[in-house]
Amino acid sequence: MADTRDADLTYGATDYLVYVAPLNTVAPADFADPATAWVNAGWVTTEGGLFKVDEESKDVEAAGSQEPIRTLMTKSTKSVQVTFLEALNPIVRSLYDNVPVASLEPTTDTVTYALPDKPNDLRYAFVFDSMDGNKRLRFYMPNGKVVERGDEQGQTDDAMSVQMTFRFYKGASNSAAVTRSIKYGGVDVSRFFPETP
Repeated sequence: MADTRDADLTYGATDYLVYVAPLNTVAPADFADPATAWVNAGWVTTEGGLFKVDEESKDVEAAGSQEPIRTLMTKSTKSVQVTFLEALNPIVRSLYDNVPVASLEPTTDTVTYALPDKPNDLRYAFVFDSMDGNKRLRFYMPNGKVVERGDEQGQTDDAMSVQMTFRFYKGASNSAAVTRSIKYGGVDVSRFFPETP
């Protein structure tokens, strides 16, 4: 078997960007900067985003067999955890506080709004971009919301960060909850796809 190792296929993200748009906004074309409907949520910590897939299954047991006769996939959820550094960014605040972003528009230099007693089901479309030179990775999610919020601590030692976990659901017309795009950045990967006779 041929050795297909290639150091150029390693990936070390040098930047991590989060974009938010109204629910079911169409994905940006290729790896172009997202258009007007998309808003950048600002700086994130150097850890970038932590993408997780949580899958659960159930074994079907039957008499006469020591092993399960079938395994049913019962759940597959996809989420991303990100820690934002711009604690006063209106997009970040609206996601964390679970209020519409319009609630954060100041009349002068100040804004006051009530945090909801009952959680709002505010959903948005998201794009998570990372890059390593000419190589790019993009996640597009047409329907997502914040499902976990980290503790918020104003402090003198460091910038106040805001941590959130986003969960993703199928989009309009039952489209995929998560779509991944990869730009190889000119690295030749043809050896991974041998020609079929």
